Amino acid sequence: MSQVFLNVVPIFLLILAGYALIRLRYLKPAVGEALGDFVFRVAVPLLLFRTIAEADFAAGGSPWPLWLAYFGGVALAWSLGHVIATRLFGRDQRVGVLGGVSSGFANTVFIGLPLVSRVVGADGLVALSILLAVHLPIMMITGTVLMERAERQVSGRPPQSPLTLARGIVLNLVRNPLVVGLACGALFHLFGVGLSGPVKVALDQLIAMAAPAALVSIGMALDRYGLKGNLGLATVTSLLKLVVMPAAVFAFATLLGLPADWRAALVLTAAVPTGVNAWLIANHFNVGHALASSTITLTTALGVLTVSAWAYLLL
Repeated sequence: MSQVFLNVVPIFLLILAGYALIRLRYLKPAVGEALGDFVFRVAVPLLLFRTIAEADFAAGGSPWPLWLAYFGGVALAWSLGHVIATRLFGRDQRVGVLGGVSSGFANTVFIGLPLVSRVVGADGLVALSILLAVHLPIMMITGTVLMERAERQVSGRPPQSPLTLARGIVLNLVRNPLVVGLACGALFHLFGVGLSGPVKVALDQLIAMAAPAALVSIGMALDRYGLKGNLGLATVTSLLKLVVMPAAVFAFATLLGLPADWRAALVLTAAVPTGVNAWLIANHFNVGHALASSTITLTTALGVLTVSAWAYLLL
């Protein structure tokens, strides 16, 4: 158990350090935003690029069982979050969608990648990169379409044309640095282009900054969120995110016979705190800010315990 804590606790200490730097006013919030931009636009796309370009996919087999295992867990947590928000807490369909997003949208990039890299290693990163190849498109398309539908139900406004909606989603994905990094890595892998010499050295040094910078930046961002209400529902969505979703992913991954490292990578990714995407969707549709904010904060605060427990069970 001590080894698990040595692997997991430093990750959350870096998040805490980022939070303290902003909370104590040692650094300005703008520094956190700039650091987050560097991670999202430079460091993590390069990490994904290198991982895919140099990956050996033969050991893990087909990606379909991996995708089915993870998104099976997402579907369960998302559905429960939606039903509990609308049926038990009496919220409208828009908050129901946000309850699902908060329960099933993991912070795969800023926390998942550093965690899997540290705890599982290179094979785990390959599994996570395969997941990330479809994760953002599936989650953002699903969240946007469901929220658009819920908005029409609540407000009664005319529906946005499918072509307009699809165009906006596709443009966002094509411009996303993570998608670009994955695509470029896939091209290098497909054509067998190797990475070597000074370029690889410089690339490796940039990539080495990805994990610590990502964790510090997410800590800096927490000062913006905080606990802003809806604590009853946020507690439920937090439990769904930290306990139910990883348990479901573990069950599906075991049933589908995934390799141990791939299963560990998926479960740990499912167990990380809720991603900032929940806040972005709430902000875009101007609904459920308090729920998204409180869930992000609660899952990050409790994550050190739940992630450690999952790591102990898996390794």
